[in-house]
Amino acid sequence: MRLFVALDIDDRIRERIRRFMEGIQNFAPDARWVKEESLHVTLKFIGEHAESSLDQIKQALSAAGGRSTEIAFRGYGFFPTPRSARVFWIGMEAGPELAALAAAVNANLVPMGITKEERKFTPHLTLARSSGTSGAPGRRKEDGRRQTFQRLQEKLSVLPVPDFGSMTAREFFLYQSRLSPKGSTYTKLARFDLA
Repeated sequence: MRLFVALDIDDRIRERIRRFMEGIQNFAPDARWVKEESLHVTLKFIGEHAESSLDQIKQALSAAGGRSTEIAFRGYGFFPTPRSARVFWIGMEAGPELAALAAAVNANLVPMGITKEERKFTPHLTLARSSGTSGAPGRRKEDGRRQTFQRLQEKLSVLPVPDFGSMTAREFFLYQSRLSPKGSTYTKLARFDLA
């Protein structure tokens, strides 16, 4: 099973983002745009794991604890850099509770043989990926100048910085990701409350 841990986003924010994407997709027609219903904030990508370990993973996530936190969705950016952009994302502003939750999730999964993420947690909401490339945020040796998002960057540079609103995250989820030629589909397998 291909698994990850993430926060869901409020419907009103999802709708604002959907309208934003509709207005800009034509400026990056070769990008792979995320489906509106698939928008989420990844806390930890687990990857392929045996179904037999699902209960252990759920127990580890339940023990992660965490506190509810206010999250504001505004601004945008490109990974790894605007010049060699592979990923277009929306920025997030949150209190220290969100980073603490991501760290706890990360640490609690290590005993199950799940690799600990060493990069600093950078909360974001992925909107599009350059076709045929990795969505990983860090630099890669094959990164060079890319044209996929060039027209989009030019368009966005003359618009006001988008603000999609705020929400209070009160829960997080364990998801299963199924890959297909039409894109990934996500299924919530378990829900975990935040204090």
